[in-house]
Amino acid sequence: MNVQILERNEDSMLFVVDGITASLANTLRRIILSEVPCMAIDDIMIIENDSVLHDEILGLRLGLIPLKTDLDSYNLPEECSCQSELGCPLCRTVLILDVEARGGERVVYSKDLLPENPDVAPVSGEIPIVKLAPGQRIRLEAYARLGRGREHAKWQPVSSCIYRHVPEIKVDAGRCDACGECVEICSRNVLERSGDKIEVKNMLECTICRDCMRVCPQEPAAISVDGNENSFIFYVESTGVMPVERIIEEAFKIYDKKYSEFLDQLLVSLNVSEKD
Repeated sequence: MNVQILERNEDSMLFVVDGITASLANTLRRIILSEVPCMAIDDIMIIENDSVLHDEILGLRLGLIPLKTDLDSYNLPEECSCQSELGCPLCRTVLILDVEARGGERVVYSKDLLPENPDVAPVSGEIPIVKLAPGQRIRLEAYARLGRGREHAKWQPVSSCIYRHVPEIKVDAGRCDACGECVEICSRNVLERSGDKIEVKNMLECTICRDCMRVCPQEPAAISVDGNENSFIFYVESTGVMPVERIIEEAFKIYDKKYSEFLDQLLVSLNVSEKD
């Protein structure tokens, strides 16, 4: 397997992986979406809520606010030694919201959530929660814990995780008359006309739509577009809860753990069968 990083910043990464199958690529995507844990508000103790929102809707909005995640400091509730429904400082943290509209209307933002642990705070402080009319007040305690996307979408650490085949484009120079129709139809500027021939300018931008093949006046088309069965372009974008590198690293750790557990169970089954 070979990995080539094309673009990278704190919250997103575009990279090419060679030497894997579609099933492995999809396994990695599904693990990132549903298995990599992150923090989200799960339980709320509402002390006072005079706003127009019902308690349930307020709780839903709070749960969907992305929280910075420190995987090294917290345990998953099911793996914590406390084994308590209420949790403990090792598997949950508290954020306090106490806002009152005095002298006029006030919008409650995510920055008004005061975290017990500064490392588990809202990713952005400018997420609106509710607007309060004069005299209205909200007081509550929000309890955040680690969870997985398979339980609820609020525990998905990414806003986007997609892959596609690396395109393979071939132009038959002997049959192509460089009419330019394939260049004009391509909205991604993958092809360009250079003198009396058509050249591939930016292959990775190709979406394998094959419009260029359909408009080619030659029969069969003088250009062919296919996807490489063992090479994939990945794009992963974090919600900000963790750096995208950490998300991908955790995904591979989970994959390795699942693979090892599968082998262990397979060996146990084989040993039982041999004894029988």
